[in-house]
Amino acid sequence: MPIKINGQTYYRTSEVCIRSQVSRTTLFRWLKEGALKNTFRDRRGWRLFTEDDINTIFAESTRLEKENTSPSSNK
Repeated sequence: MPIKINGQTYYRTSEVCIRSQVSRTTLFRWLKEGALKNTFRDRRGWRLFTEDDINTIFAESTRLEKENTSPSSNK
C-alpha cells in the first residue's frame, strides 16, 4: 500500500516489484549497480520509491539491446 509523506506518494519494495514486473533480487542488484541514484528510506531504513523511480525501473526492465551478429564477430 502506498504511503504519503509531506504530500509525496512513496511505494515499498514489494509494490515496486509488482508494478515494474521485476523480481526483488533483480531490483536489489540494479540498486547496488547504481540504477537509481537517490532513493529514500523511512525511519526503519526500508527503501521507499517514487512513481518516477518505478517508471525508471520499468523502462530498464523493458529495454532492448541489439545483439551484434555480424559475420566478423563470430570468428
